[in-house]
Amino acid sequence: MDFLWNGLSLVGGLSLFLFGMNLMGQGLEKRAGARLKEFLARLTSGRFRGLLLGIVVTALIQSSSAVTVMAVGFVNSGLLSLSQVTGIVMGANIGTTVTAWLISLTQLEGDGFFLRLLKPSTFTPILAFVGIVFYLFSKRENRRITGSVFLGFAVLIFGMDAMSAAVKPLSNVPTFGEALLWFQNPLLGVLVGALFTAILQSSSASIGILQALAGAGQLTVGATIPIIMGQNIGTCVTTLISSVGANRNAKRTAMIHLYFNVIGTALLLGAFSLLRATVRLSFINDTVTAFQIALIHTLFNLLCTALLFPLAPWLERLAVHTVPEKESEQEEHTMLDKRLLTAPSLAVAQSHAVCKDMAVQALSNARTSFSLLQSYAPAKRAEVEIAEAEIDRMEDEIGNYLVSIGSKNMSEKDSFEITSQLHLINDLERISDHALNLAQAAEQATASHPPFSEGAKQDLQVLCNALEEILWLTERAFCHGENDAAWQIEPLEQVIDKLEEEARQKGVERLRNNGCSIESGFLFSDMLGDLERIADHCSNVAQLCLATREQSFRTHESLQNRRNAAGADFDRLYEMYRSKFSIS
Repeated sequence: MDFLWNGLSLVGGLSLFLFGMNLMGQGLEKRAGARLKEFLARLTSGRFRGLLLGIVVTALIQSSSAVTVMAVGFVNSGLLSLSQVTGIVMGANIGTTVTAWLISLTQLEGDGFFLRLLKPSTFTPILAFVGIVFYLFSKRENRRITGSVFLGFAVLIFGMDAMSAAVKPLSNVPTFGEALLWFQNPLLGVLVGALFTAILQSSSASIGILQALAGAGQLTVGATIPIIMGQNIGTCVTTLISSVGANRNAKRTAMIHLYFNVIGTALLLGAFSLLRATVRLSFINDTVTAFQIALIHTLFNLLCTALLFPLAPWLERLAVHTVPEKESEQEEHTMLDKRLLTAPSLAVAQSHAVCKDMAVQALSNARTSFSLLQSYAPAKRAEVEIAEAEIDRMEDEIGNYLVSIGSKNMSEKDSFEITSQLHLINDLERISDHALNLAQAAEQATASHPPFSEGAKQDLQVLCNALEEILWLTERAFCHGENDAAWQIEPLEQVIDKLEEEARQKGVERLRNNGCSIESGFLFSDMLGDLERIADHCSNVAQLCLATREQSFRTHESLQNRRNAAGADFDRLYEMYRSKFSIS
C-alpha cells in the first residue's frame, strides 16, 4: 500500500515540477522578450557570437528545446543562415544546464548558516509569498510577471521535494537497486535517457527527475553518465518534429542539432568506456548526488561544444549531404513561421517586420495609381491589380498569424502591439483597395467622351502631390519609426480634406457650366473620394504609431490631446501645407 501512495506522490510531484518549470519559463520569456529582440538584431555571421546568444537566451527562458525550435523558425523565415544558427544550437545545450544547478540546491546538506540560506527550503517560501503578492495585487505588469517567475520556481522546488520524498523509500528496496545496475551498460543507459527525454520533450525535466532519483541513494555515477548523454540525444526529437514541413535549410538545422548531440555522445561515451576499461576509477560505483548530476551535465555539454565547435563547418556540410538540394526545388522562406510562437515577443517582432513589407507595397501601389490619373498605361493598371491581390493575401496571412500569437500567454505590451498591427493591416489593405479603385476609374476616364477638362486634371494633380507627401510621411512614420513624420500627417490630412472639398465644389461648377459631362463628373467625384480616404487611412496609421508608443488606443481623445499639446506647431504645419498645396 505504501508503494501506491509513494507512486501517487511521485506523479503529483512530477506534475508540480513540470508545471512550475513551464510557468517560470513563460514568465522569464515575457521579461526577456525585449532582450531577445535585441540579441537577434545584433546577431552577426560569427559562430562564436551565435554560441553566446544560444547560451544567454536558453538561460533566460530555461528551455533548450524552445530555443532550437526557434532556431529552425529563424532559418525557415530567412532571418538566419545555416552557419549563423549552428552556434545557437550548440549554445542552447550549455544554457540549459542552469536548471540542473538550481535543482541541485534542494539536496544540500548541512546546518551552517550560509549553507541553510542556499537551501531552497529556506528561501522558496519567501519567494512564493512575494510572488503571490506581486501576481495578485500589483498593477504593474513587470511585477506580475516577476511574481509568476517566483511562483513557478517555488512550485518547481515543491514538486522536486515531493518527488525526492516519494523515491526516498526506494533506498530500502533491493529490487530497485538491482534494476539500476542495468544502467551500468552504457548503451542501455544512453537509450533509456534518450527515450525518457523524448517522451517529456525536455532535457531539463528529465535531468530534474534523475536528480530526484539520486535522492534514493542507489544511483551510481557510472550509471548516471550514459543516461545524461542519452538525454541530450532525446531532446533532439522536439527539433526534428518542428522541422517537418519547413524548408531545406530549416531541416538541415534540425540535423545539425541531432548530429551535434549524437557525435558528441559517441565520442565522449567511447572515451568514457575506454577510460573505464583501462583505468580503475574508484568513484564510478559511488552513489551520485544532485550536485554531481548538474556537474556531469555541464561538463558533458562543455566538452561536446569544445570538441565540435571547431568542426561546425563540417557539421554543416554533413547536414547539407543529409538534406541535399534538388535541382527542381527552390528554397522558400516563410516569414511568419509558427515555430516562432514559442517566444511570442519574437513572433510579434517578426509580424511587425512583415507589416513593414506590406506597408511599402500598399503605399507603392497607391503611388502607381496616382500616375495613372495623369497618364493611363494598361501595364501599370495590371500592376496595381496584381499588387492589390498580393496585399489582400498578406492581410489574411498576417491576421491569422496575429490571432495565433494572441492565443499565447504574453505580456501586455505584446498584446497591445498585436491589436495595433491588426488595425494597421486593415488600414494598409484599404489604401490598396482605393488604389485599385483609382486605377479602374482612370481606365474609365480614358475611354470617356469628352475627356476630363484641364481644370479637373490640375485639381487631381494638386491632390496627388499632397497625397505623395502624406504617403512619404506615413512610410517614414511606420517603417522608420520617425515620430516627427507621424506628427506632420494629421495637419496635412486636414489640408487634403480641404483640397478635396474645394475640388469637389469646382467640379460641381463645371457640371453647371457644361464644362464636363455627367459621366466625367461622377468619375471625378469618385476619384476625389478615393484620394481623400487614402489620406484618412494614412492618418490612422500615424495615430497607431503614436498610440503604440503611448500605449493608448483611445484614438480620438489622444488625437485631441496631441492637438492641444502641439498648439502653435499644429497650426504652423497646417498653414505650411495649405500654402504648399492649393487649388486655384
